[in-house]
Amino acid sequence: MRDFFSPAMRKWLGLAVAVIVADHLTKFWVSSALDYQQAIPVLPFFSLVLVHNTGAAFSFLADAGGWQRWFFIAVGIVATVVIMRLLKRHAEDGRMAVALALVLGGALGNVIDRVVLGHVIDFLYFHYRSFAWPAFNVADSAITIGAALLVWDSLHRKPGTR
Repeated sequence: MRDFFSPAMRKWLGLAVAVIVADHLTKFWVSSALDYQQAIPVLPFFSLVLVHNTGAAFSFLADAGGWQRWFFIAVGIVATVVIMRLLKRHAEDGRMAVALALVLGGALGNVIDRVVLGHVIDFLYFHYRSFAWPAFNVADSAITIGAALLVWDSLHRKPGTR
């Protein structure tokens, strides 16, 4: 347990907490500024829109009847445990640790929404003509960036350095 509070781990856990705080501050702001499904155009291809996602990415299982809330909470908790163990193992490897901390913070940000609200608040909406990307949030962005860094790390790591 002491290893979880080493200086290196505190730094990465601090990054994960910063992601959670940024995620929830932006969700609070959007929830207090917009009505449900209200969209505010910011740029010709970007709007802020308040939506509630009961599913996973791309609203996968959003209409599943309610059981998915508990399923995604459980997946988030399992992911947190796995990521914490990986983070402990790779705390001295900056690139890997940043990636894991971003995924951890994003996962927990969305798990908190599911536990407290029963859905995830999404609000970043990119669109162009008939193309529209499903709305997402800061936590989703952190998970995506973290996952991309993990892929980058795996592709650019020298053989035998793991």
